Amino acid sequence: QNMCYVTDIEKITDGKFASDRVEKMVSSASQVNKEQFCALRYPDWSASHESKLLVAQDGVRAKDVGTPMTVSSTEEEVHRNYDPSLHPFEAPREYTRALNATKLERVFAKPFVGNLDGHRDGVSCLGKHPERLSWLVSGSYDGEVRTWDLAQRRNLRSFQAHNGYVRGVTFVPSGQQFVTVGDDKTIKFWNMEGPLWGEEEEPTNTILSKTVLLDISYHRKNPLFVTCGEQCQVWEETRNEPIRTFQWGTDSIHNATFNPVESHLMAACASDRSIILYDTREIGPVRKVVLKLRSNKLCWNPMEAFIFTCASEDYNLYTFDTRNLKQPLNVHMDHISAVTDVDYSPTGKEFVSGSYDKTIRIYETHKGHSRDIYHTKRMQRLTCVLWSLDNKYVLSGSDEMNIRLWKARASEKLGVLKPRERMALNYSEALKDKFASHPQIRRIARHRQVPKMIYNGQKELRTLKEKKRIKESNRRAHSKPGSVPYVPERKKHVIAEEH
Repeated sequence: QNMCYVTDIEKITDGKFASDRVEKMVSSASQVNKEQFCALRYPDWSASHESKLLVAQDGVRAKDVGTPMTVSSTEEEVHRNYDPSLHPFEAPREYTRALNATKLERVFAKPFVGNLDGHRDGVSCLGKHPERLSWLVSGSYDGEVRTWDLAQRRNLRSFQAHNGYVRGVTFVPSGQQFVTVGDDKTIKFWNMEGPLWGEEEEPTNTILSKTVLLDISYHRKNPLFVTCGEQCQVWEETRNEPIRTFQWGTDSIHNATFNPVESHLMAACASDRSIILYDTREIGPVRKVVLKLRSNKLCWNPMEAFIFTCASEDYNLYTFDTRNLKQPLNVHMDHISAVTDVDYSPTGKEFVSGSYDKTIRIYETHKGHSRDIYHTKRMQRLTCVLWSLDNKYVLSGSDEMNIRLWKARASEKLGVLKPRERMALNYSEALKDKFASHPQIRRIARHRQVPKMIYNGQKELRTLKEKKRIKESNRRAHSKPGSVPYVPERKKHVIAEEH
């Protein structure tokens, strides 16, 4: 038994005992117990290490199950030294991780979630419920209105609301009713809850207008709403006549929107290429700015009271500050056809746009180019877009009768994330932001597969802009100094400002 113990000690110490010393230990093993022996040979030996050696009993050889010098019976806290000199190649390792995270983001970028079909004509307008994330109302060219449950992706009910085009739909602040306007010059209020079994679908209130109605927007808090057409009119729920009428010129107004923050402010897009600002506390319009081409839709920033973005016919979107309309804050490019609709995210940091070029683009408010583009083979010209109130989804309606649901961030995982998974995603995002300006990572992050029509259209627009730039530089080089001034891009699109 003593010989077995000495042999195990020799095994632990990798056979570093000399043969003569082993003989001495064997001879003295009968007088010195194993604790004294280990204490003499190894001063830092402790009794806890004894448990790591199974000493043979009843003639069975002992077995080594671990290294006594490195394993302790109690788990201790590990202290790390963050001195950079002790961790070489930190930047190369992080760069590799950022590159892999960027590649995986593009691999998992599958934004399309599902579609809602059922309309028998093109979708003309969409309305989101102010309190329930899963409820949606849509109108079509044939006058039909449908309510949807996005969570189950099914149609709740459908009915004929107007004779002809459904021009606009909006919810009252409580969310219990929604309002529609159409080409039949009527404003109709509908309950969000459907009628009982066997009852016909009837509006709770119908208001007849004397003029054509092209759009409607509801006040954020008060029972007021605004309609536009030949003129801009402010209505109250309980009255059948407008309480206020605004008009600037003879041109029709095709879009009007209440400001969600400064709720007494309104903005409207007119057919004379102008954007008009109204104040419900004033008698007449406040200000007016004229652009080169007509603006189709306007949307206020929900977090900044004085900022709005308009979708223009010249393929661009313009973000303005109402305090200074001489030039836009930013010009958002990339579309190759007229932009039809725009809607802000609840955070106010991004917005989504739909265009006649059959694509959806997502922009950051402070950048001039889109961060993402969505498209499908079957999707045709976009007529309306929405950003959901939970900041996770984007909705689009197009003229091929479908409503589509997209993820706001193409590679985002849907569902509940585990804590470790969330930490890993946050770490990857931090690395991508840190190395975003590196050429290879920037190239992979910006690359998108687009249809041939979009690719050729972008190429043609780049060629036209480059030719125009070369022509101006040649004219400037062969003209009197100062006769051909440099005009910033933001000042090229505003023609006049009127008060």
